[in-house]
Amino acid sequence: MFDFTFHNPTKIIFGAGKEALIGAELNAAGINRVLLVHGRNSVARSGLLDRVMASLKAGNIACTQFGGVVSNPLLSHTREGVALAKRDKAGAILAVGGGSVLDEAKAIAVGALADEDVWQFFIGREVERALPVFTILTLAATGSEMNGNSVITNAETRQKYNISSPHVYPRVSILNPELTHSVPLDYTAYGAVDAIAHVLEGYCTKQPGTHLQDRLVEGIIKTVIETTDLIMAEPYHAKARASFMWTATLALNGLTPAGIGAYSFPNHMIEHALSGIYNIPHGAGLSIVMPAWMKWYFPKNPSQFKRFAQEVFGLDSGEAGIAALEQWFVAIKSPVRLHEAGIPATDIEAIAENAEGLARQWGIAGLYPRDTIAEILRLAV
Repeated sequence: MFDFTFHNPTKIIFGAGKEALIGAELNAAGINRVLLVHGRNSVARSGLLDRVMASLKAGNIACTQFGGVVSNPLLSHTREGVALAKRDKAGAILAVGGGSVLDEAKAIAVGALADEDVWQFFIGREVERALPVFTILTLAATGSEMNGNSVITNAETRQKYNISSPHVYPRVSILNPELTHSVPLDYTAYGAVDAIAHVLEGYCTKQPGTHLQDRLVEGIIKTVIETTDLIMAEPYHAKARASFMWTATLALNGLTPAGIGAYSFPNHMIEHALSGIYNIPHGAGLSIVMPAWMKWYFPKNPSQFKRFAQEVFGLDSGEAGIAALEQWFVAIKSPVRLHEAGIPATDIEAIAENAEGLARQWGIAGLYPRDTIAEILRLAV
């Protein structure tokens, strides 16, 4: 193990019907007015929005609703939310939805207390403060309910960039696994891919010698695979949905990389170009990029890939483990080739150019210049 500091300030409330507690939690935190951020129609159609509003009323919390968040949330919509939060003097941001809603809510929380445009924080300005964020999660995937990350797409520049700050860790996140029962199977699959990517990137690129953390990662990946298989066969499988929800949270709450030393997120760096340009689901982009990157990176860390194959799939070689993961993506109907997502191979150079900008921002452009990114993408043709 290497030296590290681990601190996660998010309070998790897990269980059926726990969204009814949000009013009391906000009240206890001294909040009396929120901007409620949500997606389009599903939270209203399911009755969740009515239950949340009833809880807010019971807690004497005034509320302004701000709906319309889309998958791969947009800067333009985020700016509208910032203006609304400032106008109504929101004391906190309440996100009700999946990872995209939570990410936009965090960005709004930052922008609401800033004099400059919120995009400045995605291109380098340090976040120094933000409104408190509270969340009610409806889709397990991103881990945004228990981390300090937010990803937003600038449609004008086609840049999908992120902020990472302790100021946007949610104060309280409510996880009711029953809210995920109706998530379509394709988005369940994309969430599974995302959760695996969150732990696999550090697992493959870290320094050797952190056996405990490796075991945590392997357990998370095996649980994601096992529960996803159960959900694919029985979408309303309550135990599988509950385990999957918590596993996805653990995959990106800072626990697995604690003590592993230096590591990087190259799959996410490349995928952000795919979903930033083509607006495909993030998990679908990752299932295309990840096997291609693993094939390219394998010679740099063969012993770790062999361990992955043995511990996760019971196979003898690193190459076999990569193939097994790729075939599992196929089995859950997540794309593994660019053309399966409608992305032509002739666009690879443009995608690589886009991704190179994020590689520079993340400090990994030395290992991932444009030509290398293009080489990796060609393995997904």
